[in-house]
Amino acid sequence: MLWGKTARYAIAFFLIISLNFAIPRAMPGDTLTNLMGEDVHLSEDAMLELKAKVGVDQPIHIQFLNYWRDLFHLDLGYSYHLHAPVSSLIRERIKWTMLLVAPSIIMGAFVGTLLGALAGWRRKEAKSRLQTTGFLLIYCTPPYFLSMLALYFLGFELGWFPLKGFYQSGTIGDIAHHLFLPVLIMTLFSASRNYMIMRGSVIQERQMLYASYARAKGLSSDQILFRHIFKNAALPIITLVALDFGFIFSGALFIEIVFSMHGMGNLIYDSLLCRDYPVLQGTFAVITIMVILANLLADWTYGLVDPRVRWQR
Repeated sequence: MLWGKTARYAIAFFLIISLNFAIPRAMPGDTLTNLMGEDVHLSEDAMLELKAKVGVDQPIHIQFLNYWRDLFHLDLGYSYHLHAPVSSLIRERIKWTMLLVAPSIIMGAFVGTLLGALAGWRRKEAKSRLQTTGFLLIYCTPPYFLSMLALYFLGFELGWFPLKGFYQSGTIGDIAHHLFLPVLIMTLFSASRNYMIMRGSVIQERQMLYASYARAKGLSSDQILFRHIFKNAALPIITLVALDFGFIFSGALFIEIVFSMHGMGNLIYDSLLCRDYPVLQGTFAVITIMVILANLLADWTYGLVDPRVRWQR
């Protein structure tokens, strides 16, 4: 039932957000010291005043209730390292990460699914085998290594693309020029995963009885593939794309580091280095919400694509 799925997602959201609250406070030492850093020395009065301002002087259950209250009011806290509200930091960074990763996921899903379906259907052809080898090499190579190779040869040696940042002048053409290379790398990586999954799914589906029945009816190979097999074989891709929405807000970390882009990935990385727990809690909360919403959307899309899922509900 749909309500049962929603309840499970709500429970998962509660548990993850609760862990997001508990983990920083479970670390050894004083919470405020972990937040401010060990090199910061304050007087006892200043420490008490700061604890009261941060809210860590209250009992843990009061802190927990206040944490949920602030979350429902979209108050994600304040970064004492970056001297700004966490919500404003996330709003500023997330739009650039969306520009970087959203096109990569969309193009990677389209290219990988289409080419993977054709490769699975024509798996014995030499062209398909060579194509599969190429995508397998990309799939097995870490994205940051591909990024470093592309940046060195296309950016440093040939000078075709900028070496860092999202923009220089801020024009649309300038932003597109800066984004082209990292988007290309992430598209290739996303397409390679979708390609391998779709290829295996098509190989499995073509052995089913409905494919043999369609062939016996006299349908052509393209008709069998795109009218019958493609829809069933693409179901695992829906789940993968839903999981990639979490990648939008966190998984671009290595790409952003290599290309020196100040997006969500770099924000998380810098927060880990300086132990900026409010920023980490805020970013993880946003990632959790988006992944859960994406999986709810994937469940709904499953029902549209496969009537058997609606019947089972």
